[in-house]
Amino acid sequence: MLDIGYSLSRRFPDPPQTDYRRAEVHALRHDLFCGDVYLADTKADREVSTAWGWVPVLDFAWALCDIVERLDTDPLGNRAARPQYAELDFTESADRMLFERRFGWVDVEADWMPGDEPPLTFGHAELRREARDFLHDLLADLTDMHEGLADNPAVWDLQARFPRLP
Repeated sequence: MLDIGYSLSRRFPDPPQTDYRRAEVHALRHDLFCGDVYLADTKADREVSTAWGWVPVLDFAWALCDIVERLDTDPLGNRAARPQYAELDFTESADRMLFERRFGWVDVEADWMPGDEPPLTFGHAELRREARDFLHDLLADLTDMHEGLADNPAVWDLQARFPRLP
């Protein structure tokens, strides 16, 4: 089973003068809400996580939803034997999270994982559902913490683009 989570950093707080209602997409994705993220296989008790404290958490959730959709471009869907690849790069470092989909399965690994450690593997449908749930749960947490964020048009667009799945 897949679990996606985050923690916000106390070392990199958002500027106190931030007007979240009017914050631009670039600020929402790259300058605010820094912390750490993880993807965990709870059944195997393994995870891929950051421990840097500066990862833009909303950008991670946004990019993960984008990646899951990009991994679903082959018209054969779950029957596609040809691998599909995507990567999530962390802008403040050269580290990347790598995604490979073959048939209905997605392997997830990171540059910082030991070379002999196998990737985490999740069903594509599960990854899509959990990524969207993570995005919506994160947005709910952030809008509770930051006045005006729920009124930001970029947040509305993001929620509409990646609705929760049944």
